Amino acid sequence: MKVKKRWISLYVENQIGVLAKISGMFAAKSYNLDTLTVGETQDPSVSRITIGLTSDDMTFEQIKKQLNRNVVVIKVIDISEVPIHKKELLYIKVSSCSDKDKSEIFRMAQVFSLDIIDYNKNSVIVQCVKTEDKNNDMIALFNKSFINRIEVVRGGSVAIEALSTSDR
Repeated sequence: MKVKKRWISLYVENQIGVLAKISGMFAAKSYNLDTLTVGETQDPSVSRITIGLTSDDMTFEQIKKQLNRNVVVIKVIDISEVPIHKKELLYIKVSSCSDKDKSEIFRMAQVFSLDIIDYNKNSVIVQCVKTEDKNNDMIALFNKSFINRIEVVRGGSVAIEALSTSDR
C-alpha cells in the first residue's frame, strides 16, 4: 500500500460542534490529521475546512465516504490530484536578540520576503506565508542561525483549486 499526502476540502454547516464532529470522526477511526484549518466562507452559514493527511488509497476512499455520510457536510472535494494554491501561516519568534541578531533577522526577512510583524529590544517576530515545505526550510534556517532561541507557531494549510490556464 502506497502512502502519500492527500488534501480534502469540505464545505460544512457553520454551527457549534461541527469541527468536533469532523475531528471526532478521524479520532474514532484512528486516522491521523497532518493539518486542519477551518474558516467561514462568503456565506456566513457555511464554513470551509481544509484537511491534509497521509494515507493509502483504500483508507482515503473510506475517509471520503464517511465524510460524505456526515449530516453536517455539504460537499467533499478531493483536491489531492488537481492543481491548487496552498499556503500555511508561520510565526517565528527569536528571543534574546543582540543588535547584530536583529540586523541579521531583518536581512533574512528581506531576502526571503518575510514580514517583521513585531519587535522590541530583545525579540523579533517574523511572519511567513508560504508552502509547508518552504516554511519547514525557514524553521530550519532560523533554528540553525538562532540555536535554542526560536519559538514556532504555525497554522494549517489553506488551499483553493487553481484556475484553468486555458481561460487566459
